[in-house]
Amino acid sequence: MKIAVIGAGAWGTALAISAANAGGTSARHQVTLWARDAAQLAAMQAQRINTRYLPGIALPDALLLAGGSDASLDAVLAQQDLIVIATPIAALRGMLQRMQQIRVPVAWLCKGFEAPLPALPAVPSISSSFKPFGLLAHEIRAQVAINLRAGALSGPSFAQEVACGQPTALVAASEHAEVRDALVAAFHSPTLRIYANDDIVGVEVGGAVKNVLAIATGLCDGLNLGLNARAALVTRGLAEMTRLGLALGARAETFTGLSGLGDLVLTATGDLSRNRKVGLLLAQGQSLQQAVASLGHVAEGVYCARTVVQRAQGLGVEMPISEAVVALLDGQVKPAEAVAALMGRDPAAELR
Repeated sequence: MKIAVIGAGAWGTALAISAANAGGTSARHQVTLWARDAAQLAAMQAQRINTRYLPGIALPDALLLAGGSDASLDAVLAQQDLIVIATPIAALRGMLQRMQQIRVPVAWLCKGFEAPLPALPAVPSISSSFKPFGLLAHEIRAQVAINLRAGALSGPSFAQEVACGQPTALVAASEHAEVRDALVAAFHSPTLRIYANDDIVGVEVGGAVKNVLAIATGLCDGLNLGLNARAALVTRGLAEMTRLGLALGARAETFTGLSGLGDLVLTATGDLSRNRKVGLLLAQGQSLQQAVASLGHVAEGVYCARTVVQRAQGLGVEMPISEAVVALLDGQVKPAEAVAALMGRDPAAELR
């Protein structure tokens, strides 16, 4: 297959390495990794390493590199069997608009909700009566590229481990069987298992909400609340995630799978998790600005937490953990106060 990965961050680079690397003398696929930044492209071409995002991990000889201009992007898009968008969700709308006429399967890697569009009124707080909200990736596609055959590649995965060939399982989610099949053909390998799922709503809700819950779990661990507290938070967080997903039309079983429970456990407990790291740093007394600046990468939970709560409130879905994270990120409460508010809630039945 001819595969283009658009975006040379950590995750895009890792998947490009995986698809191009057969572990022997021949490549599995003809893979092109496209980088917007010309300086980054030049450095990767010279060093055959993505020093900025995956230092120390060599790019396979067979991996093609391109980028630096819109013209180069057009040239790359014109000759592929599969296109993978590896940008943050903030850039997805523009990419999908650019690809409206693409006839081959397209998939995105980003997880989260798009920020509310600038034309909508600003949100002074999560308690305001009118709450504009951002969209999940498949909802963006429905707005700007309705005829595009597209989907998501998601699941519990750290880029560094995929790039190093450590065992990983992901989910290819799309309403289009052609897209699911293309993703399986492109990325399924001895070290990377790809499972197909047509519940793209559930897969994307899981991928978005787990980032918010990971901030909460990092906070829990940073305050040394113990393993009991962590287990309770992850379990109740999964219940929140499932409630929101069902309200948006997802299937319940998706949330016990890789893109639900699997991604939540990894992101909430793994030391490589940026969202978990934000919670840990907030617990240590750092400001949100200090915590985000220290990462060097995007922590999507910071940017989509408010939208998660807004979508939930608009649907009448209760998400107390996510609400506590938003209050914490907004500076309305201190870490210990957020925990106290959650523990002080009225008793309730578990299964509701």
